[in-house]
Amino acid sequence: MKSAAAPVVLVLASGRGERFVASGGAGSKLQALLAGRPVLQWTLEAVRASGLPFHVEDAGHPGMGDSIAAAVRATRGAGGWLVLPGDLPLVRPATLRQVAGALAAGAEVVVPLYRGERGHPVGFSAACGEALAALSGPKGAQAVAKARRVTALEVEDEGVLVDIDTVQALQEAERRVRAGGAADGASAGSPPARG
Repeated sequence: MKSAAAPVVLVLASGRGERFVASGGAGSKLQALLAGRPVLQWTLEAVRASGLPFHVEDAGHPGMGDSIAAAVRATRGAGGWLVLPGDLPLVRPATLRQVAGALAAGAEVVVPLYRGERGHPVGFSAACGEALAALSGPKGAQAVAKARRVTALEVEDEGVLVDIDTVQALQEAERRVRAGGAADGASAGSPPARG
């Protein structure tokens, strides 16, 4: 019996980071240093540690919808997709696996919640592929999620909410890392624990 293809983590890394610059940041928020390493490096380390296949979408696109569409078209054979903005450096590998597991169990769309608050990555089943590949504009995949049955997945991972949209958010993430509160309690300068 042939096993279903695994979902692919789509790491979105083509945004312009306008809010980051407007808040006083210089350059790309994904290259901003968090505990001495670029934000995107933290995100990619979590993705690699999850063991899931992934695709980094870093070509310049006018909106998040365009980025998602390009990434889905580049990974057509996937068993689904986990949409993960590249500016979520504290997300846990175990959370990525939990979202993928919910897709494998038959969910159409999976939204992780931390203490009731919606976060990322949002998981989409393979059945959502055509709609995702047709996206454009700044709204991302909201319309696709609204048209499907959404499974809320409560996770013990504050990292699903920690995005680096402003200099202040970067400073708060830095504080969490230094205090040992990054994702799984990583020590200062270390990536989140891989659990």
